[in-house]
Amino acid sequence: MSSEQRSPYVRPRRLRRTAALRELVADVRLGVDDLVAPLFVREGIDEPQPIESLPGVVQHTIESLRTEVGELIDLGVRAVILFGVPAEKDTVGSGAYDRDGIVQVALRDLRAEFGDSVVLMADLCVDEYTDHGHCGIVDDHGVVDNDATLEIYAKAAVAQATAGAHVVAPSGMMDGQVAVIREALDGAGHVDVSILAYSAKYASALYGPFRDAVDVSIADGGDRKGYQQDYRNVAEALREIDLDLDEGADMVMVKPALSYLDVIADVAAHVDVPVAAYHVSGEYAMIHAAGERGWIDADAVALEHLTAIKRAGATIILTYFTRWFAERR
Repeated sequence: MSSEQRSPYVRPRRLRRTAALRELVADVRLGVDDLVAPLFVREGIDEPQPIESLPGVVQHTIESLRTEVGELIDLGVRAVILFGVPAEKDTVGSGAYDRDGIVQVALRDLRAEFGDSVVLMADLCVDEYTDHGHCGIVDDHGVVDNDATLEIYAKAAVAQATAGAHVVAPSGMMDGQVAVIREALDGAGHVDVSILAYSAKYASALYGPFRDAVDVSIADGGDRKGYQQDYRNVAEALREIDLDLDEGADMVMVKPALSYLDVIADVAAHVDVPVAAYHVSGEYAMIHAAGERGWIDADAVALEHLTAIKRAGATIILTYFTRWFAERR
């Protein structure tokens, strides 16, 4: 419509004049119940350990983890996801499925304390527990053996569910992982435990601070590009999503989030299950780093980022900003 044809009465700015008006007509509303808090628990420490590259985030003891989850619940947070840092690592990541592995101990403690008042999710992978840093069992040539890894994932899923997890979240991007985990859970009587599949997890350069948090380095300068997705691909993400849903995933995830808003939007339009997005450690750390230098308003940018992720179509957002967001309500 030309300027001559446009009605002189139409003024969109009328609805932007005050904060109350903007709130009234907002398309997207971000709430604390959209968020999941990623939490780290470390074996063999007496007090929480700060993570330098993740300002405000710590490796918890069992006791401090219990306190943190209790405070998050009081703030309205209804879901957390646990990552473990074992005292010892081995070639098969046995701490991931050991009854007395750090995450299993933490799950039992939290479930006993809080019951069903918070959704307890457990990251299901072995990279935190292996001495080579890969997400699976490696063969003599240093290549991840997909099928051997699935056996470990099945054991870890049952261990986590038995310990009290409401949701297990396989993140290793192994082919067939959801089907094997679903079969193992059902066979052990955990038919009500949900699976949140990291279905579109990209081989991103944004995971560095997370690896600091879980003390992981990949042996021999290796990488995970052979099993995580190539950042140039979108159609592949939809194929992975479909495969995981066919195998029994209850929810699917795109990771990272901000760099993959187009993928989140495509997935949200493609499926009829909840879509999670992980606002990852590098995305969080960059906001803090720029904010500390006075280059940006870190709080405003954090809110803008999280809103953009929801606007793209995510129904669940895993973010290290969860507590910050809950406290600012």
